[in-house]
Amino acid sequence: MAFFSRTKTTKEAKAKVQKVAGSTSVSKAKATDRNLASVLIRPRVTEKAVAGSDRNVYTFEVRRDATKYDVRDAVIELFKVTPVAVNIVNKSPRQFMSRNKGRVISQKGLKKAYVYLKKGDSISLV
Repeated sequence: MAFFSRTKTTKEAKAKVQKVAGSTSVSKAKATDRNLASVLIRPRVTEKAVAGSDRNVYTFEVRRDATKYDVRDAVIELFKVTPVAVNIVNKSPRQFMSRNKGRVISQKGLKKAYVYLKKGDSISLV
């Protein structure tokens, strides 16, 4: 018998599959239910980010697998504001030679999200 061959299913196994497929216990969770609090890791507080907050642009570090829609939903749920647009930037990890130390320095990569809000909306990050 080969390692990757398909085994023939028995009548009992087929009956179990049909029983499970036809059962009436359906999950009540929506397809969009997910842990939105874990999407936003932390607000990014840099000079550029603080200058952007004056123009209603807020910067967050987000999870690697987060999408624009996840970030939008997380901001709506956590801060009770509606974003106009969300842009995502992947910063890839890199290694470079340090001028001072004379050795290779490794920087971790990260994923940033720029969240644009309407003119009257704001997020207090403090």
